[in-house]
Amino acid sequence: MEKQLLVYTDGGSRGNPGPAAIGVVIGDKEYAEFLGETSNNVAEYQAVIFALKKIKHLLGREKLKNTEVIINIDSELIVNQLNGHYKVMEPELQLLFMEIWNLKFDFPKLVFNYIPREKNSRADKLVNEALDRSNQKPLL
Repeated sequence: MEKQLLVYTDGGSRGNPGPAAIGVVIGDKEYAEFLGETSNNVAEYQAVIFALKKIKHLLGREKLKNTEVIINIDSELIVNQLNGHYKVMEPELQLLFMEIWNLKFDFPKLVFNYIPREKNSRADKLVNEALDRSNQKPLL
């Protein structure tokens, strides 16, 4: 019996580059992390990487075999790159893309899905909460 896991990721920076953070919603669990100084696109990629690692940890390899993981992202660029429609030109993003590519092998049923920003409000809120906290230590 196949299960479906809906995931929402967002990354953002105030300034580009600037202080950046990620927000990830996995089922009913929410995560927010401050990244330090980086670009918006790097933050978007870091959110997906965080989500994939966290899902793998939460579910384990056996449960992943029977779970369709749908990662909802509000960045058309990132979704199109992850789905192979656009080339990844920036060297920094190429490294992050490769990390996701390698993580994908543990996910037999993985979908990267574009959603409009207004449908990603929970993850966006988490990004802003992480950015608003002043005593954060950078994840990167």
